[in-house]
Amino acid sequence: MTETTASLPDAEGIDPAIPGRRRTTFHTLTVAEVRKLTADAIEVTFEIPADLQEQYDYLPGQYVALRKELEDAEGNSFELRRSYSICAEPVPGEIRVAIKRDIGGIFSTWANSSLEAGDTMDVMSPTGGFISKHQMTGMNHPESIDTENEDTFVAVAAGSGITPVMAIARTVLAANEHVNFDLVYANKAAMDVMFLEELADLKDRYPARFALHHVLSREQRISPLLSGRIDAQKLSTLLGSVIRTDQVDEWFLCGPFELVQLVRDNLAAQGVPAEKVRFELFTTGDSNRPEGNIGRPVVIEDTDETFDISFKLDGLQGEVKSPVKANETILNAALRVRPDVPFACAGGVCGTCRAKVVTGTVKMDENYALEPDEVAKGYVLTCQSRPTSDSVLVDYDA
Repeated sequence: MTETTASLPDAEGIDPAIPGRRRTTFHTLTVAEVRKLTADAIEVTFEIPADLQEQYDYLPGQYVALRKELEDAEGNSFELRRSYSICAEPVPGEIRVAIKRDIGGIFSTWANSSLEAGDTMDVMSPTGGFISKHQMTGMNHPESIDTENEDTFVAVAAGSGITPVMAIARTVLAANEHVNFDLVYANKAAMDVMFLEELADLKDRYPARFALHHVLSREQRISPLLSGRIDAQKLSTLLGSVIRTDQVDEWFLCGPFELVQLVRDNLAAQGVPAEKVRFELFTTGDSNRPEGNIGRPVVIEDTDETFDISFKLDGLQGEVKSPVKANETILNAALRVRPDVPFACAGGVCGTCRAKVVTGTVKMDENYALEPDEVAKGYVLTCQSRPTSDSVLVDYDA
């Protein structure tokens, strides 16, 4: 999963009672079902007890972080956190995520080979800004969705980027008979297509309102336009003749950085307003991200020049010194003294570690999760932010 967009209470037409960019917490949930999607992907359904349904209310396009203790080859336990988008329309009592096996991915490999119904796992309450600015429904607010506007939505997804798009498409197509939805979905081959049957079912159920364009990079299709990788020329044709960009009310882009940026550049060149484009990136795979829940180890010598980092979390204030030479992020420093500091991807794409700079200054390396208005108000991603003043105070509760 990946990038994000506007905080929910600021999005137009959305009930502010539905949670959006909120403080998140972990709860232990039971796996109700594990369903095979492809040879390398599964759909996992978690049971949501009645007393936690308010905590797990969500909008289509949001995600959860999963936390699990695993053992290495020597029998030593270690913690892993991974973020996964919710793949189904909001239904009380359950949350579904899709987990695709990544090459070298410890968590995704374990889940695809070992996770079973009846297992338990720590699941973070839903969050994320990859949501429509049009009125949608939350799990506990089915009456809030817009059923009147004649909107046209277009999504461009690749691989497991289909996950949040499935939730959005299923929701709006079922709830609003005036909605039209186009999906351009890129994969290597037909065998890699996640939710293949579900997509075909959507096409059969809404033949006049749902258009599906499969693009396969390693498999020949009848149309050359739908064969091979999506490059600038192919995209210009897709978004020029197959899809009329001037008639689209909202765009949803989810996949690797290169594809998402290619589409964003194309739309910007055509004059599509940025506020119409919602995007989410795959995680960056940054080798400097915090490990487990303790942060990257840092040794402080008596002679080291240090930054003074303070942070507020759950009404309590923590303090930690960070050596200037360590060049560590605020998140990494905070994790060394308080392991419950919120984070999920630690790659600048999910927004879980969002906090407001109260005093001092920082430099944020990457930002794929905060809207410009949030940054203007002083919010930063602490996993990407490093102090540039002698002392810094950030507020995770803000």
